[in-house]
Amino acid sequence: MKIIETLKNVWKITELKDRIILTLGLLLVYRFGAQVVLPGINIDALGALQDGTQGGLLGLLNAFTGGAFANASVFALGIMPYISASIVVQLMGIAIPYLQKLQKEGASGQKKITQITRWLTIGICLVQAPGYLASVPALSGTSSMSAMLVPGFSENIFYFSSVVILVTGCVFAMWLGEKITDKGIGNGISLLIMVGIIATLPSSFIQNAASRTAGNGGFMMILIELVIWFLIILASVFLVMAVRKIAVQYARRTASGGYEKNVFGSRQFLPLKLNASGVMPIIFAQAIMFVPGLIGGSSFMKDSAAGQWMVTNFQDIFGFWYNLVFALLIIIFTYFYTAITVPTNKMADDLKRSGGFIPGIRPGSETSEYLDKIMSQITLPGSIFLALVAIFPAFIVKLMNVQQGWALFFGGTSLLIMVGVAIDTMQQINSYLLNKHYDGLMKTGKNRKAVAQ
Repeated sequence: MKIIETLKNVWKITELKDRIILTLGLLLVYRFGAQVVLPGINIDALGALQDGTQGGLLGLLNAFTGGAFANASVFALGIMPYISASIVVQLMGIAIPYLQKLQKEGASGQKKITQITRWLTIGICLVQAPGYLASVPALSGTSSMSAMLVPGFSENIFYFSSVVILVTGCVFAMWLGEKITDKGIGNGISLLIMVGIIATLPSSFIQNAASRTAGNGGFMMILIELVIWFLIILASVFLVMAVRKIAVQYARRTASGGYEKNVFGSRQFLPLKLNASGVMPIIFAQAIMFVPGLIGGSSFMKDSAAGQWMVTNFQDIFGFWYNLVFALLIIIFTYFYTAITVPTNKMADDLKRSGGFIPGIRPGSETSEYLDKIMSQITLPGSIFLALVAIFPAFIVKLMNVQQGWALFFGGTSLLIMVGVAIDTMQQINSYLLNKHYDGLMKTGKNRKAVAQ
């Protein structure tokens, strides 16, 4: 079979094989760290903490960390502080001239921006770590942290050491993600989020199946759910892969093969993705959605009517107001992220330098404006489709009475991240197969190294 042949060829390319092994090894380290409990925590008391983080935003955060949040793990903060820092830096890049200058400096500027993001990540961790530790007793239903600790362990020492460990754990997770990106396969940060989400999938499905077989629809409802899940996956793949092809005409090209030959009217296509921003708008919007609940539950607002309304409506990830705001944020961030990641000016300049042009459009500024107009037109349906897929779990819960843990995989952040990251990783692997070993995707062809020899 073609797929078996492709898998065999993956392991024939030494560099690709080493990258895959390194990626799997680093992901295994991350999953192992998610099971390591903070020193001083009584393991017998973790059951209450896990029960207190079921459902709502805490359940979603726990899914993103692969259960590390509910395990009081050294990776309890996960990689989310780094995501938050990246969002802040990108937003500041719009208003701060220094960051705008760095963005235009290419690789050297990006290196400085990455360093700023790392330091900001540490700053966010120093705020989130004490907040997480302070919330553990309340989530566990205990009166104080001392009830969660092993007998004789100092509470002051626990707080100090745990803050240091949580910050270090997040920085280490950030380092793992960067190493995967540089030395492995795929986007490391996205892969860390994906493996955390996948880790909770089997248990969520088993719990929902047990509920169905116990008299809540039976085997037929399980089958219907799997069919709907498969269709949603197909829709997500379409969303990630769909492109709008712009015809590009090359007036004249010269090909050398012992003689010169003029080629007139060569036509190619410039692919513009329907969802050029990928899963980043989902991640950005999800990070923002934690803010209203935190503000509403803060000490200066929790006793007010507005604070209680914010906590009630924005802690329920399947509620109306949460999903309405979530969808609007996704649409806004899709436009924002597309605008900063799709350089229509550079695309127009590259076309002009290579002798290409869009039929009926003048090269240069008119081409840039035309591409920008097309991107705006396709981004609107793309962002709406993305928002609908993201809030689909709320419909599943309301209409089919699916358990909340399993419903998170019917679209939403979880499924889109899984599909987007999986496709991105597969495309990188295919790229290696095309460049190093044609047999991976084609029936004929030779290894380029062999040809060179």
